[in-house]
Amino acid sequence: MRCGCRKRAAPIWQARAVASRSGVGRGHAAALALALPVLLQASAVAAEDRDSAAPLLSAPPATAPPRSAEADAAAYERCMTLAREKPEAGRKQAQEWDGQGGGHPAEHCFAVALIGLRQYKEAAGRLESLGQSMVRAPESLRAEVFDQAWQAWMLAGDPARAYEAAGLALRLRPHDTDLLLDRAEAAGAAGWYDKAAADLDRVLEADPSRAEALIYRAAANRALDRLDPALDDITEALKLAPDSVPALLERGNIRALRGDAEGARLDWERVTAASPGSPEAVAAKKNLERGG
Repeated sequence: MRCGCRKRAAPIWQARAVASRSGVGRGHAAALALALPVLLQASAVAAEDRDSAAPLLSAPPATAPPRSAEADAAAYERCMTLAREKPEAGRKQAQEWDGQGGGHPAEHCFAVALIGLRQYKEAAGRLESLGQSMVRAPESLRAEVFDQAWQAWMLAGDPARAYEAAGLALRLRPHDTDLLLDRAEAAGAAGWYDKAAADLDRVLEADPSRAEALIYRAAANRALDRLDPALDDITEALKLAPDSVPALLERGNIRALRGDAEGARLDWERVTAASPGSPEAVAAKKNLERGG
């Protein structure tokens, strides 16, 4: 017997901190550092392509002295440090560096500074453009840039664009389970639970012991009214991580929808006791106040 309380359960999709693999924290620019030598190489090739396409002049332009790898690495480190710690200063430095031929590293630093300034939409668009322009860079590096665009779109509150950005990354690395998990998160946040479940199926086929994916798939199945598979997933997740707060919250949600009000209450009380003040605890408290 179901309790008919879907609207009173906690939010369908548990948003995880976007500060995951690539290092973007909510509201902050974190590391987001890429492989500088490859960035520089890709940037140099792009510049050469532009130069070769330009008409010949009567006199060849003066050749700028080559920059040292050490100097470029130091410039990137300085710019990224500013982008993380003083994003306005980082943005200005990235602009200046770009005007001096900083190329892709300068563009990347500029986008990271925008994240620190909470200009997530512009940052996401710039990261997508950067990934598209790095045609000579390794596919793994381009995929990382698109994944960073996914993070920025999520921070911007646009999961549909985040889904697209993760899809661009997956075209380059189609079997990357981290990227599949990212796209599934975006799909869930957009309300596309069937798409989320499909990506999570692929993640769990590759790694059945990935508790995070089990929790997400349980939430997706719950949203699709597949309560038995949802309970199976969350039960397995709690075997792997017995004290997982997101898993306990999700099990409470599923139990409530299955008519197990007492079991739901016990799970939500554990959440509020284990992680007071967390988003999960806030959701659990609301559920308890509403009576499940």
